[in-house]
Amino acid sequence: MKRLFAVLLLIGATTSARADIAWEVVKTLPHDPKAFTQGLFIADGLLYESTGLVGQSELRILSLADAKLLRRQPIRADLFGEGITAWGDRIVSITWQTGEGFVWRRKDLKQVDTFVYPGEGWGITSDGKALIMSDGSAALRFLDPETRKELRRVEVTFGGEPVRSLNELEYVDGAVYANIWYSPLIAKIDPATGKVLDWINLAPLVAQNIGADPGAVLNGIAWDAKAKLLYVTGKNWPRLYALRLPD
Repeated sequence: MKRLFAVLLLIGATTSARADIAWEVVKTLPHDPKAFTQGLFIADGLLYESTGLVGQSELRILSLADAKLLRRQPIRADLFGEGITAWGDRIVSITWQTGEGFVWRRKDLKQVDTFVYPGEGWGITSDGKALIMSDGSAALRFLDPETRKELRRVEVTFGGEPVRSLNELEYVDGAVYANIWYSPLIAKIDPATGKVLDWINLAPLVAQNIGADPGAVLNGIAWDAKAKLLYVTGKNWPRLYALRLPD
């Protein structure tokens, strides 16, 4: 909660520099309320999701049309699954505190490789050249997509101050979108400089879905490049939303 307070204090202190991105819900789909969502992306007209918690973590393939579960693959029972992203015909997934990552064949979720990294793993995405990973701090790590070795990192800032608790990530038209843990905000980040360019405030959706569970936070961003829609959900949310953003 200290990290949440710090993020909200920072944002509140720099209101004059902020212009929230407008959004409109164009589709609402059902979402498994037992899915502790950690990662989300769209590829091949399908929605891919990773869930967390030790003993419950898994990869899932869902229909984009109705969010129907098509296939699932448990992650090793002693691991806490975190973010996922597409690379070629593979899925790259990371775990929370064990420094272990995996590569899966996308069509059938068969594990084909493993890798290690220092520190924690939270979210991961790709800009088509590198993998981009968060670790709960204000840093974005850029990794070689083949070796998964770190190439560089950038500190994410807003108003000159670090924005910590970066969580699930998605790359959208040249920017990195990041959930801020325990916040209703998604940051739009310049990956070259780390500066937050703008914010998406999804407080109304959080209010509809969090209920009595403080852990049911906003987490999960997937970009449908064909339809130009941003899909969002949260941990144990009963709904998944497709949002239209301004051009």
